[in-house]
Amino acid sequence: MIKAVYTGTFDPVTNGHLDIIERASKMYDVLYVTIFINPHKTCLFSVEERMEMLREATKQFPNVVIDESSALAVEYAREVGAQVLVRGLRATEDYNYESLMCFTNQYLDEGIETVFLMTRLAYTFVSSSFVKEIVSHNHSVEGLVPACVEEKLIEKYRG
Repeated sequence: MIKAVYTGTFDPVTNGHLDIIERASKMYDVLYVTIFINPHKTCLFSVEERMEMLREATKQFPNVVIDESSALAVEYAREVGAQVLVRGLRATEDYNYESLMCFTNQYLDEGIETVFLMTRLAYTFVSSSFVKEIVSHNHSVEGLVPACVEEKLIEKYRG
């Protein structure tokens, strides 16, 4: 059984994230979609809210497990018995950052592979930060995030 881990802050989960989740879920027996808790990062949504949105957005994928962790990605992968870290790429800027992260993870544990998946063209500009900015200015993000996420964003900003 091959297990993989896809990590992020998912604040909030976007359709770009879901694209990676859907494709990776077809490649691996179990895919852990794990919210990584970074104490240096300020998030709009609590960990519990993000987990709830991820569960709702991924309920059609039976082999996806939603979790949270404050460990390093390779440590978490070891904990759950995963052999692969999945990372999504949008553009060359992502590649530069992600390749450094990959090399760091290789240094920490050469037994855990990193697999990069390019996002679909339609999602190359989509980021959680841009989505939050758009909603904060009273614009729709329909098509950029799942409907359940758009509702939560509207509640946060227009509450």
